[in-house]
Amino acid sequence: MPRTQSEEGAKFVRYFGPLLDALRKLGGSGTPEEVAERIAHDEDVSDEERNELLPSGEPRYRNQVHWARFYLVKEGLVDASKRGVWSLSERGQTIRLSPDQARAIFLKWVRIFQDQRRAKATPAEPNLVQIPAQTPGSIGTYRGDVIDLMLSIPPAGFERLAQRLLREAGFVQVVVTGSSSDGGIDGHGTLRINPLVSFKVLFQCKRYAGSVTPSQVRDFRGAMAGRADKGIIITTGAFTTEATREASRDGVPPIELIDGPRLVEMLERLGLGLKAVTTFEIDDAFFNEFRNKLE
Repeated sequence: MPRTQSEEGAKFVRYFGPLLDALRKLGGSGTPEEVAERIAHDEDVSDEERNELLPSGEPRYRNQVHWARFYLVKEGLVDASKRGVWSLSERGQTIRLSPDQARAIFLKWVRIFQDQRRAKATPAEPNLVQIPAQTPGSIGTYRGDVIDLMLSIPPAGFERLAQRLLREAGFVQVVVTGSSSDGGIDGHGTLRINPLVSFKVLFQCKRYAGSVTPSQVRDFRGAMAGRADKGIIITTGAFTTEATREASRDGVPPIELIDGPRLVEMLERLGLGLKAVTTFEIDDAFFNEFRNKLE
C-alpha cells in the first residue's frame, strides 16, 4: 500500500526507539539537550543534518526529536514532565522499539487524532509540520510569534531585554555597554552563588534569524579573555553543532549558549512578556445529571 503524504512527512518516527535508548543510557532521565546529543551520537546524525533550520529558525533535528518525545508521551512510554526534564515511564524502562513498532505507534495515534477531530469538528492536535506549543524546548505557534517579535526589536532594545532577563535570573550589577568597539561584548554582570562565591559574566546579544557559527564563539571568547570567568551568548536564532562544541571545548573558558527556544522558555518561566491563559472544557456528564432529573 503506498504511503500517504502525512506518513512520508513523519520522519521523526525514526527517533522513537533511539529516544528511549538514549534515556536509558542517561540513567532514565535527561534534559532535551542531553537526549538530543545522545541520539545524535548513537545514530551518527551528521552535523549538516543537525544544523538544518526550519522556516521558524528552529533546528529541524531538534524539532524531530521533540515530535518523537510527544508521541512517546502519548503512548505512555515517556513521562509528561513540565519541568524541562524528560524521563522514562515504568513501561518505557523495559520496552525497546523496532522501526516497525515505532511506525505502528505513530499510525495508531494518527488515527486517534483523526477520530477526535471528526468528533469535535475542530483539530484536536497540531498538524504534522508543527511541534506542539506545550512541548518544552520547541517553538509552537505563539513561541514563533515571540521570536518574530524579538527580531523586530532594535539592537539596543534587545540588549536591554537581555539585561532584564539576567537580572530576573539572579544576576546583579548587570550593565549594558553596547559598545561596538568592545570586541562584541554587549554587557556584563555578576552571578552570586552564595555570600562567599560569585562569578563575573560577560554577555553578547545576537538578534539573528539564522545560526551563530563557531568562529563567532571564538571571537567572543577572545574578547572576554582575562576579563571574566564565564561568557553568555544570547540569540533569537540557533547555534550550529560546531558552535556548541566550541562553547564547551576543554581548556578554555566556558560559554553558555541561549538560543531562541531557550530564550522563550526563560520568558515563560520568569513570566516576562507572556501571560498564562486558563481555559475550561465543558463537563457534559455533570449537566446531564440535571437534564435527566425528574421533577
